[in-house]
Amino acid sequence: MGEVRLINKFHDEKWTKHRAVTDIAWSPKHNDLIVASYSMNEENSTDPDGVVLLWSLQNTLERPEYRFTCQSPVTSAFFSPFSPTLVVGGTYSGQIVLWDLRAKSTPVQQTPLSSVGHTHPVYCMDVVGTTNAHSLVSASTDGKVCVWSLDNLYQPQEVLELHNKASKVVTAAAPVAVTAMSFPNAEVNEFYAGSEEGVIYQCFRHGAKSGVNERYEGHLGPITGTSFHPSSGPINFSHLFLSSSTDWSAKLWNSKTSTKSLYSFEDATDYIYDVEWCPTHPAVFATADGTGSLDLWNLNEEVDVPTIKTAVSSHALSKLVWSVDGKKIITGDSRGYLHLYDVGENTTTRSDEWQRFEDTIQKMTVAQNEAAPTQDSLIQ
Repeated sequence: MGEVRLINKFHDEKWTKHRAVTDIAWSPKHNDLIVASYSMNEENSTDPDGVVLLWSLQNTLERPEYRFTCQSPVTSAFFSPFSPTLVVGGTYSGQIVLWDLRAKSTPVQQTPLSSVGHTHPVYCMDVVGTTNAHSLVSASTDGKVCVWSLDNLYQPQEVLELHNKASKVVTAAAPVAVTAMSFPNAEVNEFYAGSEEGVIYQCFRHGAKSGVNERYEGHLGPITGTSFHPSSGPINFSHLFLSSSTDWSAKLWNSKTSTKSLYSFEDATDYIYDVEWCPTHPAVFATADGTGSLDLWNLNEEVDVPTIKTAVSSHALSKLVWSVDGKKIITGDSRGYLHLYDVGENTTTRSDEWQRFEDTIQKMTVAQNEAAPTQDSLIQ
């Protein structure tokens, strides 16, 4: 495994100073364009609370291509996959806002701040479906999941309330405080919601199973990220997902076989704020943590420690995102800097990587099954 190389940093003295990066996403159409959202400026009360900047990776002038603003701090942001000029933002107030690159810096559409939509922070959103039939799915920390048409944000098309059925609150099932959300590859009904209490819930939008089903337990702190395997190769790994947490660990899960984690990665010495599979190499993923370290893991080489640790920043790394070709990673930190890295040969995929990864998962499964009885006997 070779080193990763810093290509560039992006920050803006006026708009990113005293703000933390809250989300980053690549453009689905222009592979040199990224969007980043930022927390509110603690030092300057005259600036808008909500700021989203579009950066061109080709631009060496150290200034963003576009700037979007809104009234509430932006907690999540991405380009609409089917309308690349639209940027979708989720906010701390619960409002969902839509900006258009062809329009001015203020939103062209926003959800009403009323009980029909979200009134709690929206940390996670996803667009699911196809070009001709797609929806925006958003989740807030009060357990409400809304489904929207991007043509009309006035009212959600569907509303689902997620309740923790095994809650210790006696009165009623407590709402699930959703902090991370992922849909398995090509799935529109089933999704997985990571929560403040450290549990990941398997949920369904419709049908007999609608709402919360399985509980994936093992983390001891809030879930900060979830990532389903992209599974674009000869063997299907779409049932595998990763999670990260403030309990200093990342975990690997097999959604088909067990609600206990398949493996726990515990090399970190601080909160892990994000985790994401490489889109091209079946066994590679990355984590970003509170010490400012970006870690690359290749499970075909080593499972206990990262194959590469990179000290990116003296501040916590809050988010990371891979480029579509798996050759670059952008990570953002708590002082508003974006760091663009070339991961070099580390994601070069040999023809046997898929089979090797299947063998790795098989070994983990055997070890998990052997460990299970001892845990049961401890409980007794």
